[in-house]
Amino acid sequence: MNTFHNKVIWITGASSGIGEALSLAMAREGANLILSSRRTEELERVRNQCTSPSNRCSIHPFDLSDTSQIDQLTARILKEFGTIDYLINCGGISQRSYAKDTPIETDRKIMEVNFWGSVAVTKSVLPIMLEKKSGHIIVISSISGKFGFFLRSAYSASKHALHGFFESLRLEVFKDNIKVTLVCPGKINTSIAHNALNEKGEKSKSSAISSYRGLSPEECANQIIKAIKKNKAEVFIGGKELRAIAIKRLFPSLFFKLIQKQKVE
Repeated sequence: MNTFHNKVIWITGASSGIGEALSLAMAREGANLILSSRRTEELERVRNQCTSPSNRCSIHPFDLSDTSQIDQLTARILKEFGTIDYLINCGGISQRSYAKDTPIETDRKIMEVNFWGSVAVTKSVLPIMLEKKSGHIIVISSISGKFGFFLRSAYSASKHALHGFFESLRLEVFKDNIKVTLVCPGKINTSIAHNALNEKGEKSKSSAISSYRGLSPEECANQIIKAIKKNKAEVFIGGKELRAIAIKRLFPSLFFKLIQKQKVE
């Protein structure tokens, strides 16, 4: 039985990277898709690849840094599709700047997009899932949600915050048959480093080599889909960089010594 066939899935951050790969993979699964991000033209490009006779695909652009109209958008989606079965919070932005050099406005923007954006969309969709007593919320976090790293102070903080919120939410909605999956990717070959904000609040255009040595977005999406089908509470996706999570948990002093020696990029 196909888990996603004819199900309605809303994916934020769908215009590139992991979000785009998930959109294409879910389309192949026969899901009906709502695709969102800031960039309308890129969403159109992804929609053209996702639309087929066996599914529906609609785009609803919006900016995660401004969710003031999110309830109206959710209402339009509900009128169009009738329900929302899965919400995949994939939209976000990274950082490449030292904490001492980063204005508080940039810290706030990263938190607004990565944390408050996902929380706002989730709170808008949650009443739909509570009413029908079913649903699945997926949140794309990061291994940076498990430990901090150079040049990632606000980014890591936003991902840590996601874990606190959605782990709490999971407990609260368990009795309502609503599932919550936190996804923690490591190094994935996307443009996240290039688009990360620098100390000026602009795209850093970083060419972080480690990202390009990571898993492909397609492989990452495949592993996410497997985790959703298995109703996993949390999943880690990546290569040897994932060892750091276990080292931090079991040997925190050793972890600190090792992480200090890592290359800054």
